[in-house]
Amino acid sequence: MNETNTNWDDLRLFLAVAREGGLSRAAAVTGKSPPTLGRRMLALERRLGRDLFQRLARGYELTDDGEEFLAKAKELEQAFLPLLSPQDAHRPTLVKVSAGLWVTFLLCDQVTKIARDDALRLRFIAADGMVDIGRREAVIGVRNRRPDGIGLAGRKVGRVEFAAYARDATVTPWARVLGATPSAKWVQEITKASPAIEVTNARNALDLALAGAARVVLPTFIGQRFSALCQIQPTIAELAHDQWLVTHHEDRFLPAVRRVTDRIYTILKQEVGRG
Repeated sequence: MNETNTNWDDLRLFLAVAREGGLSRAAAVTGKSPPTLGRRMLALERRLGRDLFQRLARGYELTDDGEEFLAKAKELEQAFLPLLSPQDAHRPTLVKVSAGLWVTFLLCDQVTKIARDDALRLRFIAADGMVDIGRREAVIGVRNRRPDGIGLAGRKVGRVEFAAYARDATVTPWARVLGATPSAKWVQEITKASPAIEVTNARNALDLALAGAARVVLPTFIGQRFSALCQIQPTIAELAHDQWLVTHHEDRFLPAVRRVTDRIYTILKQEVGRG
């Protein structure tokens, strides 16, 4: 085996395909997608200049060269595994979830439904700007449009609507958020000549509304969570948008990511639909 032409990740994936006898079963073990595994095995064969597998309708079978390579790969595996810290094997998987402030607020409120096992470490990234999933700045993202980046997979959740809320309709000042989100810009536009209280954080705008000091624009799935608030105007058509749950195409096959994605989807589907 030429160690200059291969690495441990190649061997790990090769061992999984060889042991599982196919790409689909190996995908469940490695967290890589079947197409990715297929490309990696082909690239490994090209680097080695040897056919390691027979690609059959029922799966992947090792050639004679493949059997020889498997024996050497197992030797390296046995030599390598003791170098791993026992703590690493049991370290919780970090899953980073990126969303806007209000979706993050909702997910934090429902966090016990998301983190239901000890092998999981959640990190919520509340950001109004786009966090780059393709570069793994986040693993899961909640977005207001269909993903169009290379390697991204999306699942449509539902339709998000916005409305104005206050403790009662007689409240006239607006809570004006000094931000660049569509809802912040909408309020900025309609309150140019109107009384307003300015804040730099949308959560503080909600605090003003709960205090009875101002009216605020919120997603309906947030506004309806607070019994002290009432919707004082019809929903704002120009602010409505679809909601998408986005992951990297390869990351979505990781067991921890798949579990968290499914749980977040269930929560958002229920809450956004209710709103």
